[in-house]
Amino acid sequence: MLFDPIAMRSLRLRNRIIMAPLTRSRAVVANCPNDMMREYYTQRASAGLIITEGTSPSPNGLGYPRIPGLFNAEQVAGWRRITDAVHAAGGSIVVQLMHTGRVAHLANLPSGAEVLAPVASTLPGEIFTDTQGLQPHSPARAMDTQDIARVIEEFATAARLALEAGFDGVELHAANGYLIEQFLNANVNQRTDDYGGGITGRNRFAIEVAQAVAAVIGAERVGMRLSPHGVFNSTGPFPELVAQYQALCRELSRLGLLYLHVLDHSAMGAPPVPREIKDQLRACFEGPFILAGGFERASAEAALAAGQADLIAFGRPFIANPDLVERLRVDAALNTPDMATFYTPDAHGYIDYPTLAH
Repeated sequence: MLFDPIAMRSLRLRNRIIMAPLTRSRAVVANCPNDMMREYYTQRASAGLIITEGTSPSPNGLGYPRIPGLFNAEQVAGWRRITDAVHAAGGSIVVQLMHTGRVAHLANLPSGAEVLAPVASTLPGEIFTDTQGLQPHSPARAMDTQDIARVIEEFATAARLALEAGFDGVELHAANGYLIEQFLNANVNQRTDDYGGGITGRNRFAIEVAQAVAAVIGAERVGMRLSPHGVFNSTGPFPELVAQYQALCRELSRLGLLYLHVLDHSAMGAPPVPREIKDQLRACFEGPFILAGGFERASAEAALAAGQADLIAFGRPFIANPDLVERLRVDAALNTPDMATFYTPDAHGYIDYPTLAH
């Protein structure tokens, strides 16, 4: 099943293997996609669908060094060269829109940008900066309702620019403790207004972003990634988690989104997302369902055969194996990723991994 084609709303994919979004920090000049990134994505175009690395819809969302943006003409042009190359190679590609929120340091942001979050807070721990090395996260200012409306509009504008850049759609990053999940997560969101205080309030921002983006480009071009039970960036489970995510997925289902993408970080040491929760979310969402997290060929095939998902996303295996689809098909050994080069700025460990043909 893994290698079977599938119709997914607006897309026709040649297999069910998804390249998961992977931050690689190679947008070295003005957060603009470049020729090195074009080579990287084109090398991996045999995936049924590529989901790009997290890409900020706003200067305020560029919390990490060298992550790409999608909010100006130069970035659109850079991404257009990438999407054209992927399409020429027979692939499909959507851009993941990721606003980092409080996962940020001012040294990583352009002049005039600021760190925003649902509440005034400082994320524990440190973040890397190119100019100052490791630094504590910068304090975040609490977003008022005008800020919220502005960020929702930034997501919608970035989605429109995504189509101009040739993308087949967008994925909204509502996982891993970034801005949308900062609103979803009760351990972070301590607001008492309409954007907090309970299940409906905490879900509101995610739903309004999805609605605004769908209104611009069509719901059939909009996916969302979730990580319930994730602990990344000081999130973690909370008492109403299951009921809240069920309610969220039902609302996203009513919108008719392109897909729902659920991530389990247990392969990287986080607590597992219980099987029953994944099944419940799948039942709440009437549409294409992607699972991600620690899969290899046998477990991916088993999940598809059991009806647990329609497609399977692979992350780190795609870093070191540009021809991952072919390696899975013939059961070839996989290259081992070099973790020391995951977030470095040059081509080494990025576009120089060997393929079976070379």
